[in-house]
Amino acid sequence: EHAMAYRGVLEDIRAAVKMGRPERLPVFVCSEEMDVRVCGSRYNRYNSDAKEMARVQIEAIERLDYDWAWLQVDDCLEFETLGVGVKGEGDILPATCEYLPADKNALASLRFHGYRVEGRMGVLLDAISAVKSHFGDTVCVTGRTAAPFSSVALAFGLNETMLMPITQPEFLREALEFFVDYQIQFGLDQLSAGADAIWFGDCNASSHLISPDTYRAFALKPAKRVSSAYTEAGGVVIYHASEELPAMLDLMAGAGFSILSAGPGIAMETVREVAGDRVCLSGNVDPIGTLMNGTPDDVAREVERIARNVSCHGGHVMNSGEMVPRDTPEENVETFMETSRRIWKEIVGANPQRAD
Repeated sequence: EHAMAYRGVLEDIRAAVKMGRPERLPVFVCSEEMDVRVCGSRYNRYNSDAKEMARVQIEAIERLDYDWAWLQVDDCLEFETLGVGVKGEGDILPATCEYLPADKNALASLRFHGYRVEGRMGVLLDAISAVKSHFGDTVCVTGRTAAPFSSVALAFGLNETMLMPITQPEFLREALEFFVDYQIQFGLDQLSAGADAIWFGDCNASSHLISPDTYRAFALKPAKRVSSAYTEAGGVVIYHASEELPAMLDLMAGAGFSILSAGPGIAMETVREVAGDRVCLSGNVDPIGTLMNGTPDDVAREVERIARNVSCHGGHVMNSGEMVPRDTPEENVETFMETSRRIWKEIVGANPQRAD
């Protein structure tokens, strides 16, 4: 039985953001790559055609009962219009490749270009509008932007950006400043197009790549500025750096994001201990170990553990900890959704008061 897209999902998300216990637990999966396969599309078509993007999102939600539409698409779409090279074909997700030179001239030409909606940025905005007009407020329509530090890495290259705090900190600050304004605008355009939330990606600022000190010195404030512009416009901000280091999660938990998404390599219980009641959490079922390679029983066990140990205290939305691979069995995702719903009914049924 499918409890398809329901009125109240946005209220439930807001209750969780306020650290309360939602009447119904919002259940998300970072399933876009899998959904494209399940709905009979190819990634290179999906990510460049607004009608196809909307069709896949709508069909996947109606088939698998997600509480959100996750239009993450790929990490390149707002950078290719700035002159960054992009590679990807068929079902291979595009990646940035020929980067801008990290010099004053490149920065000047970025400023000259400024922000404008071009290329696939417009495709994303049109798809958001189409999905929103199909579902109304029964699904949390989620757009996406890259946080400023990750934006610099996507524009100038990862190796170059990792050296910047030491070799050219001033250049890094100026580039961050440009991307604060650019990504604020892109996110606000998505909210205007009908997005309820923004998936705010910052994987290039995670402890896999930089230290907590570098994060504090360069990545934190710019991310906070963009995030508060989105929340002031009424959007929910889901910040995702796939973070798994407690010291880093501690910094992120205090940054004022609506929801903090944790990577799959740390127990959700530990994330909750670190974050306390400072921020609503999202996650973090392992997309490969559990959802792709596990059995339905493994999936059910993992979901039940997180729901009983974390979700039941409020301030949590169920999700995978990262993008679910293309070849994940549909049955495992169905089990993920069904178990989340069933366990929540048991939890709420046992103790129906709503924590506000």
